[in-house]
Amino acid sequence: MSHSLPETLIHSLQQQFQQRFSQGESQCLQHGRDESVHTPQPPDAVVMAESTAEVATVVRLCAQHGIPVIPYGVGSSVEGHVLAPQGGISLDLSGMNEVLAIHAEDGDAVVQAGVTRKQLNDALKGTGLFFPIDPGADATLGGMAATRASGTNAVRYGTMKDNVLATTTVLADGRVMKTGGRSRKSSAGYDLTRLLVGSEGTLGVMTELTVKLYPIPEAMSAAVCTFPSIEAAVQTVIQTIQLGIPVARIELLDALSLKAINLFSKTTLAEAPTLFFEFHGSPAGVEEQAQTVQAIAGELGGTDFEWATRPEDRSRLWQARHDAYFACLQLKPGCRSFPTDVCVPISRLAECIADTQADIAQVSIPIALFGHVGDGNFHLVVLVDTDNPKEMKEAAWISQRVVERAIAMEGTCTGEHGIGLGKRQYLPLEHGDVAVEVMRTIKQALDPHNRLNPGKVLPPG
Repeated sequence: MSHSLPETLIHSLQQQFQQRFSQGESQCLQHGRDESVHTPQPPDAVVMAESTAEVATVVRLCAQHGIPVIPYGVGSSVEGHVLAPQGGISLDLSGMNEVLAIHAEDGDAVVQAGVTRKQLNDALKGTGLFFPIDPGADATLGGMAATRASGTNAVRYGTMKDNVLATTTVLADGRVMKTGGRSRKSSAGYDLTRLLVGSEGTLGVMTELTVKLYPIPEAMSAAVCTFPSIEAAVQTVIQTIQLGIPVARIELLDALSLKAINLFSKTTLAEAPTLFFEFHGSPAGVEEQAQTVQAIAGELGGTDFEWATRPEDRSRLWQARHDAYFACLQLKPGCRSFPTDVCVPISRLAECIADTQADIAQVSIPIALFGHVGDGNFHLVVLVDTDNPKEMKEAAWISQRVVERAIAMEGTCTGEHGIGLGKRQYLPLEHGDVAVEVMRTIKQALDPHNRLNPGKVLPPG
């Protein structure tokens, strides 16, 4: 679909941003696609912003001309968040990459939205602190907040929802709003920070964040353990969590995921259902946690419990885990991933995964299963040829089955990927019509002309 921008808007943006304004085809295409199977939908132009004032200028000009604005970080989302179905301006915040303040004594940092998680942790070296939210991709913190990201450490440190204290946000009319503060608690008014975290750029453009930091643990140890079945691995997870063992990470990978990782990362891990663990704390505490988990795993048939205590070995292990998504793509060259992620109460996890495996057995396409099972969250990487109608139909069927099953188990249609374009139809099923209507009312109040990332989150209607 072709769109056009008013000449007066083009002129204003060219004057203001010069080389940081582009209507080039390659630039627009890059900003109109992500890691999902959604057909690319490029914007009409891209603006590279470097400050809150510049973001406010772009949003205000676009509001005056009735033009959509789509916030963009690094494009690592998997639900079509950055696509431009109505054209408009892709507002690239990756140049807003300054760490503005580190308050080591209070355990927080103030960053621009384009700072990535690795960049923040590099800036924290020497402070004894780290930022733990780790979704795998080196995403921007603004994008992570917008999608309420979590990742491998969430079982211990929570998600972005728990770790964003304050924001600076540009509203749909260009006004700049501050939300939250640096204190660790407040009872003052509505919690606008939590409203914005997870709003996927539909309620405002977050330009600065204040995030929590944590002391680097005195001791850290990682382990790998293989199991005779996924059910045995999941039961190990359930017992570990129900006993209150404070593990930092528990990751489940099925045999297909391990095969992909070995091919991609040149590892020699057993190609069987596997759990990756990480323990944080004092040396004695870490040892006690690990011994308890090893005993649980052993009772359930877990074998080859291998330790990685040196930092370089732990890093290699977790890098292999983070590479799992891209490793799986290599199993079927030229394919795209039709990813889905759900989250259920931990007591229902084994049942949910077992029923999902039964569904996987009914289709012809390769599907890998892995996830942050310590908090009941798992992913399917469904490998499809997007030009093959049969494969796309099978992928859609699997996705729908696992989502509806998770919601029926009082879980969610997405533990961390977000809604974007891909899962809008499940919001009424999960939250009910009244809640969705309240969401529409909030959107209407903050963005009455539907110019901020239109078409995302809320179902059509």
